[in-house]
Amino acid sequence: MTLWFHPLCAAYKRPQSLVDALDQQTDAGVSDQDVLRRAALTSVEHPRIPRIDGAEKSRSGQAKCRHCQEPIEKESWRIRIVFYEEGRFAPGGYIHLRCRTAYFETDDVLAPVLQFSPALNEAERAELTGAFATEAPG
Repeated sequence: MTLWFHPLCAAYKRPQSLVDALDQQTDAGVSDQDVLRRAALTSVEHPRIPRIDGAEKSRSGQAKCRHCQEPIEKESWRIRIVFYEEGRFAPGGYIHLRCRTAYFETDDVLAPVLQFSPALNEAERAELTGAFATEAPG
């Protein structure tokens, strides 16, 4: 099966494949090669980053964080997680914003979270960015 990705999505979701492809290209062959390589190498270094599937506000307060197992409060931001299995992405739950550093083993996850949150409008993206800045990782 062939899966197609935008280059930056591939850097986050299938990082080793992208790094291998970039190693075979000349500098003129790929635009933003440095950005793609940095994103892919970060995802290789922190293997849970490819699980990021965006962010949303909790609808009910019933879902539990995959990291701390505590409920995610209604209307609070949460990070969606997916697992790549048998050639497809399967839903995997949610992570509190405050649990992001412990779960992903890095705090550098805002860019992939925003990348995989295309449904958010500009105000929501700004609110999420602010929440990342104020929600202390725990």
